[in-house]
Amino acid sequence: MKSTIKMVLYIILAFYSTTLCATTNLNYPNYNISPLPADSIGVQSTAAELALKINIGWNVGNSLEAIGSETSWGNPRVSAELIDLVKKSGFNAIRIPCAWNQYANQKAKIDETWLNRVKELVQLCVDRDMYVILNIHWDGGWLENNCTPEKQAENNALQKAYWEQIATHFRDFDEHLLFAGTNEPNVEDSTQMAVLNSYLQTFINAVRSTGGKNSYRVLVIQGPSTDIEKTHKLMTTLPTDKIKNRMMVEVHYYTPWNFCGLNEDASWGKMFYYWGKPNHSEKDKERNTTWGEEDDLERLFNMMKTQFVDKGIPVVLGEFSASNRSNLVGESLKLHNDSRAYFNYYVTKQAKSKGLIPFYWDNGGTDNLGCGLFNRKTNKVFDTQTLEAINKALNE
Repeated sequence: MKSTIKMVLYIILAFYSTTLCATTNLNYPNYNISPLPADSIGVQSTAAELALKINIGWNVGNSLEAIGSETSWGNPRVSAELIDLVKKSGFNAIRIPCAWNQYANQKAKIDETWLNRVKELVQLCVDRDMYVILNIHWDGGWLENNCTPEKQAENNALQKAYWEQIATHFRDFDEHLLFAGTNEPNVEDSTQMAVLNSYLQTFINAVRSTGGKNSYRVLVIQGPSTDIEKTHKLMTTLPTDKIKNRMMVEVHYYTPWNFCGLNEDASWGKMFYYWGKPNHSEKDKERNTTWGEEDDLERLFNMMKTQFVDKGIPVVLGEFSASNRSNLVGESLKLHNDSRAYFNYYVTKQAKSKGLIPFYWDNGGTDNLGCGLFNRKTNKVFDTQTLEAINKALNE
């Protein structure tokens, strides 16, 4: 989910990331320097079996993917106390959005200190019997913004170099750790989809080549733009994997964006403050959601169920949430908060009923347009209403 601060950074850094960090025609070294024989101990579960073990997930957003440093987007360093709070609050999985490009040199060598910091966080989660999805996130946009034939060879070389190093460094973790090849790769048509499939294939091949437990590790691949309708239309084939039944597909859900994230009225639509049939306002009708409510949500989730889940391919709903418009007041604020709680309740409930694995997007924000469940500075629950709504959906 793109916060206002992140959007500004995206624009500022777009030129840098695509011209300096992913220099054309670099010949990267082979980083698969210590492949091991296949080891199935601790990674016996198929993707479908593993999906049943993940109840509900949470994103430690705007932290390890932040440009500059882990704390540069306003969140404190992720602590053991925060992970304890997340688990105590009902989550048994954590998705770690992660940047790598800014920590790599011109030969795509990732800094060892950064690899160890990410490993420290993964270990904190696994030690608490929590599942982890570790990805390459926006990461300056070198891959996400360049699913094009012109960048295909260059980006596949970089994708291979990074995943050989990541996979090797994290190879000893058991099936509690899953890798995700990208985040929200921007794809609009079949040509770009073919490029994305090549990036995902490179990811799978690189991880498997390192051997050990990575030979059997469950891997998560992303639909085009992680958009459900685009995924339904364009993701007609999947990359190949020599290990059967160890693949999940990932999509995200911010529908309608007018409600979930739009921070000012646009030419194509107004901000929505109120979502769901029980929560429409009689006094502020222009801010009622006019599309993307319960029926649309069920229709979209059913697409993923039919296309993947019913065929034994689990679907990760890697991100979902709705921004907190705390600048509202009085009855408007109460109805908006009720709408957010109901949205997150309904997403969670329907995802679970359709076999999708929901991961709440938490950017740590506790002010206007934030979506933090937890105050990371105090390690206490911040948004009690939303947290209770999610747990209600899980326990009904």
